[in-house]
Amino acid sequence: MAETLFFNALREAVDEEMARDATVFVLGEDVGHYGGSYKVTKDLYQKYGELRLLDTPIAENSFTGLAVGAAMTGLRPIVEGMNMGFLLLAFNQISNNAGMLRYTSGGNFTIPMVIRGPGGVGRQLGAEHSQRLEAYFQAVPGLKIVACSTPYNAKGLLKSAIRDRNPVLFFEHVLLYNLKEDLPEEEYLLPLDRAEVVRSGQDVTILTYSRMRHHVMQAVKTLEKEGFDPEVIDLISLKPLDFEAIGASIRKTHRVVIVEECMKTGGIGAELIASINERFFDELDAPVIRLSSQDIPTPYNGMLENLTIVQPPQIVEAVQKMIALQV
Repeated sequence: MAETLFFNALREAVDEEMARDATVFVLGEDVGHYGGSYKVTKDLYQKYGELRLLDTPIAENSFTGLAVGAAMTGLRPIVEGMNMGFLLLAFNQISNNAGMLRYTSGGNFTIPMVIRGPGGVGRQLGAEHSQRLEAYFQAVPGLKIVACSTPYNAKGLLKSAIRDRNPVLFFEHVLLYNLKEDLPEEEYLLPLDRAEVVRSGQDVTILTYSRMRHHVMQAVKTLEKEGFDPEVIDLISLKPLDFEAIGASIRKTHRVVIVEECMKTGGIGAELIASINERFFDELDAPVIRLSSQDIPTPYNGMLENLTIVQPPQIVEAVQKMIALQV
């Protein structure tokens, strides 16, 4: 086992897959000489050269379209968004091209590409750099959406995403890059469509993903001291959602709290509530509680920024409230 930073875990995944498969290449702004905004491609330029670490102009629609075309011809591009919010400029290329070409071509083309980069609410990055795009793309057919949350799952999931034959949106949180974790020295892959049971419990199911996994686990420390026994599930796969794992947990706890950084209106939590009510309504002993970000552009002011997203005390309060309904 070797202690590895989150961004180095991603770098190792890219490096290993580029060494394994000559069709894998990276393109985006400052991914080559500079090594990526968060150093995920640091020094790979010297190892693989400028044709496999391709520095692009500031034109997300153009280089994402280029990547789709490259994937159609048999290459495996990894698009790095310097900030995932900027990939809204490439919404057409991601949705109408990457997501649909396999279907509209009658299966003649596959689109094995990964679109990855930092997103989420950071520390005073302002509204345009604090976007959470998962809900924007959740309705797009043909895409897989993954949100990593630890160095371990970041590496294993990215390697699997690069090898997948479908377009994968791979969300990393801007505040997780300096997390450390011991990683196996041998190669490992993780499934793109499976949730992770982070903590087993009996009282309530807490569904979460990305940075909110860590807020939930902070809240769990308090809940354990108060005698509660929550089950925590990191969704990881946001499209498709792992309803096998979700359903197994709900049948055990019969209560659900959703904790997300996504916007409340039309967010991942909204889809979860609708699907849980459709599939597992008879298993619920209480209405699902949803904790989401405020429906406003993220403020620059640090105190206001913290007020827009879910904090651990709110999670504790939500669980207390849900259990109290059964007393």
